[in-house]
Amino acid sequence: MNGHDFEPIFGPARVMVIVRDLPPDETVRLAEQAWDLDIDVVEVPIRTSDAVPALRAAVAAGRRRDRLVGAGTVRTPAQVRQAAGAGAAFTVAPGLDLAVADAAVSYGIPHLPGVATPTEAQRALDHGLLWLKAFPAVSLGPAWFRAVAGPLPEARFVATGGIDADNADDFLAAGARLVAVGSALSDPRQIPRLAALAAGPG
Repeated sequence: MNGHDFEPIFGPARVMVIVRDLPPDETVRLAEQAWDLDIDVVEVPIRTSDAVPALRAAVAAGRRRDRLVGAGTVRTPAQVRQAAGAGAAFTVAPGLDLAVADAAVSYGIPHLPGVATPTEAQRALDHGLLWLKAFPAVSLGPAWFRAVAGPLPEARFVATGGIDADNADDFLAAGARLVAVGSALSDPRQIPRLAALAAGPG
């Protein structure tokens, strides 16, 4: 199902930044900071409709810099519609709901579902969803990624939940294609390390 292909969005990226529950101007400021660090992909969760203006502002800022912004915490087809209306390039969910994934494809945007078990990952893969959000990654641990890669080698995992500059390398080394970080941008100590992560090994 080509509609779920994240390769054009993530490309060689190793880090995605999640900017959550902030006003539009602060959301844009942190998104700009991520882009300045060469972290190209930003997610803005829309857990409630109050967050949609922040998503819309980040999308507009991203267009000015040729950067993509997705919508997170998308749990219903109605939220998919909100995300698409705001110009989101993709949607992300905390769990696996195939109706939500299908709704995203109907709007021409790929969907990243959350999984935490091999059963959920297999169900997603059988539906054509190759890119999966492993959540909560810090509870699953790096060993989970290594173990699941054996029977499900085609899965491409985005490690999300509890990831920061201190443990991101462990998840990337374990096979995660991408790590998603949230509050790390607000910690000055982590910013140079996030930039180094985004730049890749070596």
